[in-house]
Amino acid sequence: MTNKPQRFQRVKKFFGVNPSVLSMLGMVVLLGLGEKMGERFLPVYLIAIGGSVYAVGFLNAMDNFLSAIYSYVGGAISDRFGYKRALIAYTCVSLVGYLIVIVFPHWQAVLLGAIFFISWTALSLPAILSLVSSTVKAEKQTMGVSLHSLVRRIPMALGPILGAFFIQAYGIREGARIAFAFALGLGIFALFFLWKFVEDKQPVKSSTPNLFTTYRNMPSALKTLLLSDIFVRFAEQIPYAFVVLWVMQVNDFPALSFSLLTLIEMVVAMLVYIPVAILNERTSSKTLVAITFGFFTVFPWILLMSKSMEMLMFAFVIRGLKEFGEPTRKALIVKLAPSGTKASMFGTYYLLRDFVVSIVSLSSAYLWSLSPSANFITAGLLGLVGTCIFIFFGKDENTRVETR
Repeated sequence: MTNKPQRFQRVKKFFGVNPSVLSMLGMVVLLGLGEKMGERFLPVYLIAIGGSVYAVGFLNAMDNFLSAIYSYVGGAISDRFGYKRALIAYTCVSLVGYLIVIVFPHWQAVLLGAIFFISWTALSLPAILSLVSSTVKAEKQTMGVSLHSLVRRIPMALGPILGAFFIQAYGIREGARIAFAFALGLGIFALFFLWKFVEDKQPVKSSTPNLFTTYRNMPSALKTLLLSDIFVRFAEQIPYAFVVLWVMQVNDFPALSFSLLTLIEMVVAMLVYIPVAILNERTSSKTLVAITFGFFTVFPWILLMSKSMEMLMFAFVIRGLKEFGEPTRKALIVKLAPSGTKASMFGTYYLLRDFVVSIVSLSSAYLWSLSPSANFITAGLLGLVGTCIFIFFGKDENTRVETR
């Protein structure tokens, strides 16, 4: 009997968890499950209710652009008011978006509602990483970020399956709306969970540095990571909204097959998180991030060659492996950021990255209209540029850098 508490303490120490982190992980499951039930099928739903491929391309570009803005705003609000109040506010914003999509089944309303409900991930991530950096020891912060990344994959894997069930049972139009109604209910429950169980230990700041000050204080190693990351995200985002169209329309597989592929992706990602977090404590961050960028680069090329279910499954295994060093990259941003402005620094990084990516993503619909090959090949070439930049010029967190 006495060994059980000791064993539990050893597990807690190994993973670096505490009550605040556990509460945050529960919140991520609830909100993520609702979000992913409908979000993965949004391009198909848009077309079903009268939107065009350009509406799909606009949705993807808008997602990237708003994620850029939301990341910076989310980081600033978190530094100013504390992560608990910030997370509650962000959840309320996303619930408004769900309501709009449920009440108004028009493609224009979907784009309007998306402005609100796509905000949660981008707004909340700086606050969540601020929570981790405030409550977890420095040597376990990569493990903390890995746990968050692992747990958020659970709803990303299960959400599309539930969404596909509603779509198969009620059709794309009604099924998608039912999925969003389910998401609304989970969001309300998560709001209560946030209020009741997440403790805010972060002190409230009197002021937050502006964008230009934050960028000037960004370490040079972080700027190099940012530049390479921008090119790598081109490889992810140019084909992103059209992956579901490639599977369901070009290759004529049903929604359930796409959900199975998504499940494969998420399971692969979840399997690598903890081993990589342990490996990060023993090897260079640069190696792990470079491998990750390589997976981002080759995925669109492999997808282009995938026309059977077996090849699509292999492509989505590669898509899952792109998460190999993502927790390491996020933890690297937090470690390099000056104390007191970690959330703001993280938000600035994402603002600059996603703003540039959103502009380039506007070309995704045009490239798709030329051919899927034009879209996927272009994406992979841009990813290759970013991977090479990081391999030749990127640095580890243990490299001393100046901040001005």
